[in-house]
Amino acid sequence: MTNTITRIFIAAPLAAALALPAFAGGMTEPTPEPVIMQAAPAYAPSFDWSGGYVGAQLGYGDINSNPAGLSGNGVVGGVHAGYRYDLGSFVTGAEIDYDKTNIDLNAGGDSLDSVARLKLMAGADMGRTLVYGTGGIARAKATVGGASLSDNGYFLGLGADYAVSDQWTVGAEVLGHRFNNFAGSGTDLKATTVTARVAYKF
Repeated sequence: MTNTITRIFIAAPLAAALALPAFAGGMTEPTPEPVIMQAAPAYAPSFDWSGGYVGAQLGYGDINSNPAGLSGNGVVGGVHAGYRYDLGSFVTGAEIDYDKTNIDLNAGGDSLDSVARLKLMAGADMGRTLVYGTGGIARAKATVGGASLSDNGYFLGLGADYAVSDQWTVGAEVLGHRFNNFAGSGTDLKATTVTARVAYKF
């Protein structure tokens, strides 16, 4: 009886030891989940168009009249200053500008001498690019028949600015002007200006 019990105590651990490799071989280690690399989202740097600015413009002007008789074209150039509010995807603001012109209207010495404007503008914020529409009141000064005359009119136009840095912007603007019955002369003047602009934002 004692020998039988002894054999059982010896055989049981031996059988367990022999069985361990079989169990170990049958266990599968977990496979790690594959790591999926995701590209970082593209980031477009924004630009805040809010703030005041001053600048200058230079370009070309073309004048026609109704009835015909006063027409010409030439260089225009001057200065401007304004303030804009950036509301996210929308920008609005106001500006004043002044152009000195060099446009002879006929051989008799008549000329358009200057144009001053009070502008309202609204446009789309496209990051470092701003595309806008503008309109407002214009005041023109002309020499007609040897007399210096001036009158008010209106204008509408389109423009675009690009921020080359946090302070400096460059752009272009096209404006169409209308002066009805200029200075009581019975003549309507139409003026189109195309200018390149540079400004310092502060």
